[in-house]
Amino acid sequence: MLPSMFDSRDPRCKTPFGAVPTDEIVTFRVFLPISSQLDAPCLLMFKADQWDCPERVPMVFSGSDGVVNTYRCDFKSSNPQLYFYRFEVSGINGQARIVRDPDGFGRLALHEDDMWQLTVYDRNLKTPDFLKSGVMYQIFPDRFCKSAKEKQNVPSDRWIHQNWYELPEYLPNQNGEVTNSDYFGGDLAGITEKLPYLRSLGVTCLYLNPIFEAHSNHRYNTADFEKIDPLLGDEEDLQALCAQAKKMGIAVIIDGVFNHTGSDSIYFNRNRRYGDGGAYNDYNSPYHSWYEFTQWPQYNSWWGFETLPNLNERDPSYSEFICGENGVLRRWLNLGISGYRLDVADELPDEFLDKICASIKGFDPEAAVIGEVWEDASNKSAYGVRRRYLLGHQLDSVMNYPFRDAILNYIRNGDSNHLHHTILSILEHYPKPVLDVLMTSLSTHDVERAITVLGGEPIGRNDRIWQGHNNTLNEWQYDLGKKLFRLASIIQYMLPGIPCLYYGDEAGLYGYKDPFNRTCYPWGREDKELIETFRTLGKIRTEYPALSSGGYRAVSFTQDAVSFVRDCEDCSFYVAVNRTHRPVAIPLPGEFERSARVLFGGLDGNLLAPYGYVILVSESCPPDL
Repeated sequence: MLPSMFDSRDPRCKTPFGAVPTDEIVTFRVFLPISSQLDAPCLLMFKADQWDCPERVPMVFSGSDGVVNTYRCDFKSSNPQLYFYRFEVSGINGQARIVRDPDGFGRLALHEDDMWQLTVYDRNLKTPDFLKSGVMYQIFPDRFCKSAKEKQNVPSDRWIHQNWYELPEYLPNQNGEVTNSDYFGGDLAGITEKLPYLRSLGVTCLYLNPIFEAHSNHRYNTADFEKIDPLLGDEEDLQALCAQAKKMGIAVIIDGVFNHTGSDSIYFNRNRRYGDGGAYNDYNSPYHSWYEFTQWPQYNSWWGFETLPNLNERDPSYSEFICGENGVLRRWLNLGISGYRLDVADELPDEFLDKICASIKGFDPEAAVIGEVWEDASNKSAYGVRRRYLLGHQLDSVMNYPFRDAILNYIRNGDSNHLHHTILSILEHYPKPVLDVLMTSLSTHDVERAITVLGGEPIGRNDRIWQGHNNTLNEWQYDLGKKLFRLASIIQYMLPGIPCLYYGDEAGLYGYKDPFNRTCYPWGREDKELIETFRTLGKIRTEYPALSSGGYRAVSFTQDAVSFVRDCEDCSFYVAVNRTHRPVAIPLPGEFERSARVLFGGLDGNLLAPYGYVILVSESCPPDL
């Protein structure tokens, strides 16, 4: 089959595929039909957001098959940089352009500027090895497991539910405020008790939502960066959790919320809980310069929430407090954690991210720095600045929301084209070291649980009251959501990177947005069949760690079923799911027809059963036992 005029994902047109390290040669080839009477193409390479003076690389004739003429050129960059490119061609009617169409193929145009992206990253970029196998598990600490350990110094203004299984408070109080001041009492010791269960799921990394002292159940309004919240326990509990987890091959990372604090904190102290000091009460407070006062005591806050005053990350005092040799980051690393997930990373200035990374990696080069970025993190602009998260010296990984959205949208609605192009786009744009540790979730504390997305009524723009009234799934909805969630999870677990399982999803928890997605783990009421699904998937991920970094080949993407192949060092995996209620025929690559072993699910000839699935592995691939 003749190649497209240009296709950045076709090795005949561009090698190597995707992002490249600095100083690596990239070869481009353009195929011009002889009948088009076009010749003398030129590669135009633009540095990100610098459109006035592109680097022009002439292409030379390199052969003809009588139908198309082939032109090629080489390009390399010594600087970590984001590039965008297109081609110019000459013809009898003058100059034209080869630009990128919506599907990624080259097309002729006169004035359009749709371009391809080339990510050039620091060749010294190395990401943590502990994220390159197994499964990540996200825990909202207040709602996972409550130990019998007595709590000390718990503030008196906290209300603790007596019924573990009831819904969190979601209606405003008599003043019209949602205070998030109701708790269930989950703690660090409770997590430690459940480590054997987590290990049975193939978990190799725990990600904990905030654990620092704070006066809300979500704890994103930090009150003291240097203390564990008393309802969760103390430093000894954290050390015990990290030590016991390490013995089981499980690392622990925690949320780092460094963009804002709570207004009710030792630093800001608007509520005077911590005496008369604090930046809000005392103009001469040592914390005054940490905050963005417009005219003291008026201040800027995160997205207008007055309880979350913005921090000035460029302030030397604050930066040293967080990133210094004796700062917050290293304090908790020294107690046993293995890294941080950075809340709202796109709101942290580049220079602050640089310092965070330098501090963490300076303490432990293998510690993880993961950013909350909802879009394609390779080319994101935030507050008018093109970000450089993935080029080196900032983030190891990001929360991979593009995969989540595309997987769930496909499983629920059948949009295979969006899923196909989302996968290829991320694989093309992200540096390989980042892809190997890319954190992919289907549910988190910020979005609806996957079973609700797949089996429930769409949330639309409905408010908390509607969500509360419609939060329960009937038997039919739950059964459908469960079947579809299994399919979505198979895709998630079999793509590059590390799958992240949100606590309780594996046990059948469902729910709309906060706080319905933050209900307690249903100990004693689990969906045991679903748990077995995740034990099987976790076993595959731990026995075949090469799944983190292996290659990817699409086989068939249709509205009814998708299938793809993962090519690893010594073996290949075939993955297929049927999202419909009827049997679907699927194409099976030759190597899997001849010799393959079923790891999960099954086939009837070439048919997938209704809501069926299969994971096959080539027989030549031994598990990593």
